[in-house]
Amino acid sequence: MADYELKPPVSGVDVVLDTDTYNEIDDQFALAYLLKNAPALNTLAIFAAPFHNTRSTSPADGMEKSYDEILRLLPLLGHSCENFVYRGSDRWLSDEETPVDSPAARRLVEISQGYTKDRPLYVVAIGAITNVASAYLMDRSLADRIVLVWLGGNAHHWHSNREFNLFQDVAAARVIFDSPIPFVQLPCQGCVSEFRISDADLDRYFTGKNPLCDYLARSVKEEVSRYTTAPWTRVIWDVTAVAWLLGGFMADRTVPAPIPQYDDTWAFAEGRRPMTYVYQIHRDKLFRDLVQKLGE
Repeated sequence: MADYELKPPVSGVDVVLDTDTYNEIDDQFALAYLLKNAPALNTLAIFAAPFHNTRSTSPADGMEKSYDEILRLLPLLGHSCENFVYRGSDRWLSDEETPVDSPAARRLVEISQGYTKDRPLYVVAIGAITNVASAYLMDRSLADRIVLVWLGGNAHHWHSNREFNLFQDVAAARVIFDSPIPFVQLPCQGCVSEFRISDADLDRYFTGKNPLCDYLARSVKEEVSRYTTAPWTRVIWDVTAVAWLLGGFMADRTVPAPIPQYDDTWAFAEGRRPMTYVYQIHRDKLFRDLVQKLGE
């Protein structure tokens, strides 16, 4: 593990984004932040990820709603949808060996063909990891051509690992944690849960700035109004996965990859492959950059 070091890229890189965009409002912030960081981050494609909760009737329905939300958001960013947005998996992995075929998984394999270990394609994933795990199971040489940055699971010290992006498809997470793909994990509770926004933040820094910021502010307020009238802050943690690529907004270290278990726990073992683990977010520094970029 001593010779493993994975740091943010030092110059412009090509990126794809895998996102369950309709699930929560933080995906929209992350997608907007990614596109607003061009040309440092050159986005080649966006993949709709599945999700299943009260906002969807099935993983397939969640994926379709995410696909539609991406199409709604891109015009606000002045970006074309043509040959850019791809439907992802319509179900979870049935086991740890069988991929779910989808346009997103096939497109990820296709795009990655032009990259190498020394010049990788960066994959930012902010939902269940089904699409990426499926692409790897379709073509295991993918591990030599990509770097994966995934927001999922909770901190390794956290009392429970029941985190939405992980528990929906534990099989897919186990595929990734066992794979040789160069891998960055941004854990949710206990780390990136620090990256939050408030009602006052939205009023001061977003509302009235431009149509994109108005859409984001309105969406957050509408979502929060469904469950509270008290003062609040809301996580927009998906932004942090994009921010890792830019460098300077967080602290990380190399650790042996844990093993996601089907009972919502982590298992730890000696000799596991190394991975990069983010353990601290510089919230205010990142928030200032987010406000500046989205308000342009």
